[in-house]
Amino acid sequence: MITAFLLRSLDRRIGIAIAILLVVAVFVPLANLALPDTSPLHVPTYLMSLFGKYLTYALLALALDLVWGYCGILSLGHGAFFALGGYAMGMYLMRQIGSRGTYGNPILPDFMVFLNWKELPWFWYGFDHFWFAMIMVLVAPGLLAFVFGWFAFRSRVNGVYLSIITQAMTYALLLAFFRNDMGFGGNNGLTDFKDILGFNIQADGTRAVLFAITALFLALALMLSSAIVRSKFGKVLVGVRDAESRTRFLGYRVEHMKLFVFVVSAMMAGIAGALYVPQIGIINPGEFAPANSIEVVIWTAVGGRATLIGPIIGAILVNGGKTIFTGLFPDFWLFALGGLFVAVTLLLPKGIVGTIAQYIGGDRQPVSAKPDAEEDETEAGKTTIQAAE
Repeated sequence: MITAFLLRSLDRRIGIAIAILLVVAVFVPLANLALPDTSPLHVPTYLMSLFGKYLTYALLALALDLVWGYCGILSLGHGAFFALGGYAMGMYLMRQIGSRGTYGNPILPDFMVFLNWKELPWFWYGFDHFWFAMIMVLVAPGLLAFVFGWFAFRSRVNGVYLSIITQAMTYALLLAFFRNDMGFGGNNGLTDFKDILGFNIQADGTRAVLFAITALFLALALMLSSAIVRSKFGKVLVGVRDAESRTRFLGYRVEHMKLFVFVVSAMMAGIAGALYVPQIGIINPGEFAPANSIEVVIWTAVGGRATLIGPIIGAILVNGGKTIFTGLFPDFWLFALGGLFVAVTLLLPKGIVGTIAQYIGGDRQPVSAKPDAEEDETEAGKTTIQAAE
């Protein structure tokens, strides 16, 4: 039943994007492991890990597009959900080090031994099991999103005020995780990972599998997001985005709908963080920085808001551009990126994908709840109801 629901949601563009991701999930690891270094198609391990990082960023941008593009919630705190998922994975990886750490303590991570901790904090219990860590990857960001959204949406906080308090949330977590007495490694964070599920995390084979899993999860998240936005529920979400008061007047519990999609988006961001950490090899409080969450908004805007595919393209292009600019113009790369963002804003206000779709006449944006200027209120109400049915 769930599979049928997901498959019915696929249109041609989403289907092509998923197919490309599946091909990438197979081809890149094979090009790394099976082809010799002299082959022109060989993908070096460092480059595969770099692409894997871009895919985790793409998953994070997709999570933001689900709430911003289709529900009108401009979150400037999605970096917090990303970081919480990363810390959950990092805690599991730290527990796998055991006595191989610098201080040889089989229970306490090195930073706890250095800080003279006598016993493992209670909130570290269970992270020696992979299944428990994976549950926490979803529960930690999901629970934070639920508590935050419950109070914010019931209080009808909207617009720039909601954006500001989401940014305040991630900044508060940044300050908290910087403290050594929090038990998360302080400023240095969690690093020096050895194994994951018994496999050497530095081995080429392990990194190839991590890349493939990341691409598969991105494809699955894209399918799930498409199923949500193309369902009746998704059409009502667009009504919330375009005319929240009118949607509420029609009898929909807007705060519940916002809360649901906000929690789902936070869990997707947490999965992105969990996939990011073993490929990069570190997680620290810097991931909570408000600037990181703002960057996610830029990726989504560059690729195209409310397109699903656009944020994926935007995240890959912007981060790829950042890598190139830092290598070619180490002193001027910030100016180059700034110029790119200004150019996109002025020349491509709907983003790359949105502009292309509009140009070729194939744009299939969700039904808008906003009536044209000449429509009266009755016709607008009928349009919204029809969109939801």
